Amino acid sequence: MGLHGRKRAGPGEDFWQYRHAMPGDVLDQVDWRRSARSDGLFIREKEWQAAQTVALWVDPSRAMDYRSADAPRSKAERARLIALALAILLNRSGERVSLLGVDPPLPPRSGPAQLSRMAMALTAQDDDRPDYGRPPDGPMPRGGRAVFLSDFMGARDELFAGLASAAQRGVSGCFVQILDESEETFPFDGRTVFRSVGGSVRFETQRARALRDAYQARLAQRRAELQDVARRTGWQCLFHRTSESPRKALLWLYMALGGQD
Repeated sequence: MGLHGRKRAGPGEDFWQYRHAMPGDVLDQVDWRRSARSDGLFIREKEWQAAQTVALWVDPSRAMDYRSADAPRSKAERARLIALALAILLNRSGERVSLLGVDPPLPPRSGPAQLSRMAMALTAQDDDRPDYGRPPDGPMPRGGRAVFLSDFMGARDELFAGLASAAQRGVSGCFVQILDESEETFPFDGRTVFRSVGGSVRFETQRARALRDAYQARLAQRRAELQDVARRTGWQCLFHRTSESPRKALLWLYMALGGQD
């Protein structure tokens, strides 16, 4: 974390390359030891170093409000907690963070004021929220990093088109799928009415247990597709339950972002 090499000449501490002196260069820039081995003058350039930019997206959809009876918190609460904790760690390391999918958008900045703006934006509730989330189309700095926190349970075509679009902008990062434990174990039995949080989907069955194998197979397929997108785009993927400690996901993200240079 901290300053990162930009693979080009500029202000920094690490050596980048030698180049021939040109009209306009000052004598203080000349590397006399290297120049003494040839007939020309050479300038010693350093690699440009700057803080990294990390864009965060927390799925604001109604589906993220789901919380089973025994769950300690909703998926949305866990996603916001991880996002803000990660932003604090990145800020302490000198990185810049931005928040996608909010109105007005929060461009990349560092400092306590940016963290306060992020906290307020994450806790604001919009009444006009969709049932399921789709990655935003907002700008992301080329060469930066991104973290998407969602249940990734939306319509396949819209969801994966959004994920591919983000990766095609020259951004690498992490997908974090956050699910309630009941969404993995499917503990339902007997007559059950399944409804999406926003009410756009409704399904009633008399034998919920009979659907368990088919449901878990579809969930495994969705996760395999998410991992495939991550593999093809150079991103990383984490599956997280709300019943697990958030520290586990936070540490994984911090290490994953630090290793993507």
